[in-house]
Amino acid sequence: MATDYDIERVRAVKDVYESELLDKANVVGVGIGMREVEGQPTGELSIVVSVTHKAPPWSLDAGDLVPRELDGVPVDVKAIGTPAAS
Repeated sequence: MATDYDIERVRAVKDVYESELLDKANVVGVGIGMREVEGQPTGELSIVVSVTHKAPPWSLDAGDLVPRELDGVPVDVKAIGTPAAS
């Protein structure tokens, strides 16, 4: 279970990198949540980067790759499609 310290640390790291992440291709959102591997939660707190679709690394410019971690905080990329207003 994440402690208040863990949540504050992840929030601080997210705040530092949020604008940079949002400038990357396909990125439509940045938040905080539990990391998932193959659809199963790991219980590990992470920065969640929402993308329109996942793309193979070789198809993206180097500047558009989302890192696996930022300042020691894991990053989880989730494909959510194109957000639409309701």
